[in-house]
Amino acid sequence: MRRWIPAGLLIAVLALLPPLLPERHLATFVLLALAATVTVGVSLLMGYAGQVSLGQASFYAIGAYAAGLLAVHGVPPLLGLLAAPVIAAVAATLLGAPLLRLRGHHLAFATLAVQLILLSLLAQADWAGGAIGLQGIPRLSIGGFELRADLGYAYAAGSVLLIAVLIARNVIESRAGRGMRAAATSETAAAASGVAIGGYRLAVFALSAAFAGLAGGVYAFYLGYLAPGSFPVLLSIEFVVMAVVGGLGTIAGPLVGAGVIVLLVQLLNTLGTQPGMPGYAPAVLSYAVYAVILVVCVLYLPKGLVPAARSAAGKLRRGSA
Repeated sequence: MRRWIPAGLLIAVLALLPPLLPERHLATFVLLALAATVTVGVSLLMGYAGQVSLGQASFYAIGAYAAGLLAVHGVPPLLGLLAAPVIAAVAATLLGAPLLRLRGHHLAFATLAVQLILLSLLAQADWAGGAIGLQGIPRLSIGGFELRADLGYAYAAGSVLLIAVLIARNVIESRAGRGMRAAATSETAAAASGVAIGGYRLAVFALSAAFAGLAGGVYAFYLGYLAPGSFPVLLSIEFVVMAVVGGLGTIAGPLVGAGVIVLLVQLLNTLGTQPGMPGYAPAVLSYAVYAVILVVCVLYLPKGLVPAARSAAGKLRRGSA
């Protein structure tokens, strides 16, 4: 029963928090929940499958463009949203078959190259709006009810995050999850134990892409406009930073990491747009905060905030006993 307590707390937060937020903060909540959804997949990929991806925003873009294009061409928005994670997962499967033969920084650079190629193709593709962007994406409608207010999208983004968390937890606790952890620790030992390393890694790669694609679908309907510039390389770095700061190989880590990074970036953007600040201040502050946070985490919190908090709580309990 205790293992359901964190899920219950998450459901309570996602259900009760949005109505309490001021209207101007609901947009931040939506973007935070979508970022956390993508980061759950990144944490699975890096923390359990032992693979580094610097191109997760490419699957975020694939899901967004898939949902947007389908809706623009007359497909019901809900079907477009459901198709987004499927299309992203299929793309990840096709790309992952050759890419996952690489390891370490070679794989990281390859996923980064995939995103750069995708952004270039989208900028040149007239059918996707080109560099101007895809416009006229309708609002998301569910059962005849059209989501127009930010509060509706806050619940949609929260639902997507909850789905990703529950699926990720079930995967981690399954036999496949144990096989992934074994492969991340020692490929040789895992293979000797009969673990299908290649198959598990490809499945996790596709699952993480599906999470990103689902979040991208909600993002498309929320904004109603997409452009290649909406999915910069920095966004992929941001997802990795969120996963590392929160704690790789944990479920709570991506949620904590996304919350810390999104809120901090919002604060720095507000600071950078104050009167008297130069026009490049927001971008410089964003890059600076990622660098500082990564350095601090590597030096002082190498396992992330959540594992560090658990370790500290364990020491306090032992000390009090």
